[in-house]
Amino acid sequence: MHNKLQVAEALKPKYSDSSSALKDPAAIIELRNVRYSSQAKLLLKNIDLKISRGGITAVMGYNGAGKSLLIKILHGILQADTGDVLWDGELANSSQKQSEAQKQAMVFQKPTLLRRSVKANLMFSLNKQTKLSAIEKCVALLDLVRLAHLADNPARRLSGGEQQRLALARALASKPDVLFLDEATASLDPASASVIEDIVIKQKQQGVKIIMVTHDVAQAERLADDVILLHRGEVVEQALASCFFNNPKTQVAKAYLSGQLWND
Repeated sequence: MHNKLQVAEALKPKYSDSSSALKDPAAIIELRNVRYSSQAKLLLKNIDLKISRGGITAVMGYNGAGKSLLIKILHGILQADTGDVLWDGELANSSQKQSEAQKQAMVFQKPTLLRRSVKANLMFSLNKQTKLSAIEKCVALLDLVRLAHLADNPARRLSGGEQQRLALARALASKPDVLFLDEATASLDPASASVIEDIVIKQKQQGVKIIMVTHDVAQAERLADDVILLHRGEVVEQALASCFFNNPKTQVAKAYLSGQLWND
């Protein structure tokens, strides 16, 4: 026989609007029942997801599985049709947009650079800081991404790998808590990709949360602490990287890792 307290607890909604009910101290980002469609086609289906603080999360899946859509919704570039996105336990809404933008940044596969020098591109991203602190930060970032010797060169004349390192430096200029990488090394030669990976590892060690889309299984094995696998717009597996690569739980994950998963 249930007492009144038990009945009241059972009738509570699964989620409420109070911060205490929404907050999960282990998660920096949560998605709850998120759906996204385009041209009447459902592309992300009822996504429920918690992304832990710290470390590197790899988002994987075949082309068209919804990886880039997912991180664009997390980043705020796209808005979900339904469902909730939470940052630090708070619902992401228009009133929080500015503060969220200050604690996250994204690097895309193909960077868009200004028709200016390498240094000027980076200084543009540092324009909210005082001139002296911006210069100091610019020098430090150029050293970090190994572009100090090219500071006065036109940014658009850099090699592909150098351009991507500049894009990464611009993203890091805001000192983000979360850094999104959307196949940031997909078009690069192995040496350039290795430089990017080294920088990413350093950012992880400094406490930046990295969420990266990658097709490169070997790269994910090298870098990732956990993995999210998407298939046909759904999360089919989320696990620690060691478990995902050594003992995947779902048939979809096993097929993906064996190269037998197709967008059929």
